[in-house]
Amino acid sequence: MFTGIITDLGNILSMNPEGSSIQFIIEPFKKKFLRGVNTGDSISVNGACMTVERKSKDTFGFTAIKESLGKTNLGLLKAGVIINLEKAVKINSRLDGHIVQGHVDTTGIIKRISKINNSSEFFIQFPGKFRDNIIYTGSITINGVSLTVAEIVKESSLKVMIKVAIIPYTFEATNFSRLMEEDIVNLEFDMLGKYVQRIFMKKI
Repeated sequence: MFTGIITDLGNILSMNPEGSSIQFIIEPFKKKFLRGVNTGDSISVNGACMTVERKSKDTFGFTAIKESLGKTNLGLLKAGVIINLEKAVKINSRLDGHIVQGHVDTTGIIKRISKINNSSEFFIQFPGKFRDNIIYTGSITINGVSLTVAEIVKESSLKVMIKVAIIPYTFEATNFSRLMEEDIVNLEFDMLGKYVQRIFMKKI
């Protein structure tokens, strides 16, 4: 379980295909990020929950299997790309973002980036079948970052476009500062909303 508050960035040192999977080696920017991390622990990588399989003083490794590669942007990345990192939340920790599982629902495309004074607006498009998973000012996780839906710009059965506003701190502390138009990002919709939707679907 995570909060969507990114605590570090990481550099992809290597991506080695193995069958239908890819083995990643990541070097966090902050050396202290790996303190207390053990093999078997969960780490959110661009919003996708991954299991630490290997760990050294400065790096950790995990395997993204076919299922994860099909639902996330991990397979589209390359060595040298900077990704968002968050360690699993502790029970006694503050919940500054929202409840995030690290189970990516789908990917979205950045269609437009606008600079407004010292903040930024990102317009994200994703498949229309997920339209019922968002509400105005509701929570959404983009590349592991807990954000608020600032506007539902367009929606249809085929495509949905939302706008999120990024404050300067978040812009610099995450890989949003490195994202460009047409980049693919990971999306996880609010878990509570998904449960409510499921309940109503069963009653129909």
